[in-house]
Amino acid sequence: MIGHLKGTIAAIGADTLLIDVMGVGYEAYAAPRLLQKLCVGEAATLSIETYVREDVIRLYGFENERERQCFRLVQTVQGVGAKHALAILQVLSPAELYDAVAAEDVTALCRAHGVGKKLAQRIATELQSKVGALAATSGEVLTMTARKKVGTLDVADPVIAARADAVSALSHLGYDGIDARRAVALAAEALDSPGVEGLIKAALKELAA
Repeated sequence: MIGHLKGTIAAIGADTLLIDVMGVGYEAYAAPRLLQKLCVGEAATLSIETYVREDVIRLYGFENERERQCFRLVQTVQGVGAKHALAILQVLSPAELYDAVAAEDVTALCRAHGVGKKLAQRIATELQSKVGALAATSGEVLTMTARKKVGTLDVADPVIAARADAVSALSHLGYDGIDARRAVALAAEALDSPGVEGLIKAALKELAA
């Protein structure tokens, strides 16, 4: 199985790319977010997932290994195929996906094209026990899992708890869950010892900007 390709981008299509590796062209499907970052003629290194079925063999390209792991993870949910998984990675980064699942943020998952509320709820429910361990392995930080244990990851940490409380407060004020988590993450980076009130005030400035 192919898990990694390093070469030169030979062509970019609507939903695929062609990467030339020592004279051999490999076509891989990819999310538009990645395709927009690539340029024909430039060198690229991609994580690759080889998709094998009875009547088809396809390659899927990703910017890094974390995205490839997410692609695999989402497809463990019944009814979720490669197309759904790519659509989710188009709108959510790995960290945002882990957060959305931990927070059961169905609205965030529904942003993906073709993912309805029922399927989004199933994704959030079935992946609850898996995202913690995977996030810990990849070094991601979950901001919405305070006072909970997700898989093997204990996140009852006061700093993470403050971030989760700040996100919850912003969500109750009507802000989108993804936007709230991004704003709180930026606020936390700018503050030395962030408390809930400080995070909310700083996050509100980020959202206003």
